Amino acid sequence: MVQSLNKKVEITAQGISFLGIGAQYGKFLIGDKAFEFFNDNNVDDFIQIPWDNITAVYTSVSSNNKVSRRFRIETDKGKFDFSSAESGRLLKTARGHIGNDKILKNPTVLKRLSMMFKKKNKKGV
Repeated sequence: MVQSLNKKVEITAQGISFLGIGAQYGKFLIGDKAFEFFNDNNVDDFIQIPWDNITAVYTSVSSNNKVSRRFRIETDKGKFDFSSAESGRLLKTARGHIGNDKILKNPTVLKRLSMMFKKKNKKGV
């Protein structure tokens, strides 16, 4: 059995990890030391991300300010995709540990297209 990095757990929530092939269902534990995901089916399958290693967290926000269920955590080691019905609550708690400047909104499709055209124009000139 794995030992949690957190001394005090602030939020637990059901969710999905999209690491590897397929989706893995489990629980999120957000506490004072780390963001953790533990698989329901396999005790040895877990993800522990200390707050110091997180470089950015990306999520989509709709036009009526609804936070998407899916979010991505980028660390100095790699990227992790997750989904939860309570993603807004999870990200709000994470913001208290990593800061507001690391919680970022995904660019929209139009924004991505405009960035691609800007890059092409710079190469042509």
